[in-house]
Amino acid sequence: MLVKVQKWGNSQGIRLSKEVLAEANILVGDALEIVTTKEQIVIKPVRKIRGKYDLKDLVSQIPSNYKVQEENWGAPVGLEVW
Repeated sequence: MLVKVQKWGNSQGIRLSKEVLAEANILVGDALEIVTTKEQIVIKPVRKIRGKYDLKDLVSQIPSNYKVQEENWGAPVGLEVW
């Protein structure tokens, strides 16, 4: 696939088709890592961002005997309907 670098405001960019994004398993809003080498740009999705939480890691830390229970958050403070 051939694309052209275009000027957008004070920046330059390229557009990627949804087919290309789907093939690379990248969604709109995903964080990407960009690595440059001599005459080459590699763009890859970041699956774990330093300082952020990964849902699979968090779920794996839930004790197997955990029981779900209702929490009391106190009286309504705004326009909530209970």
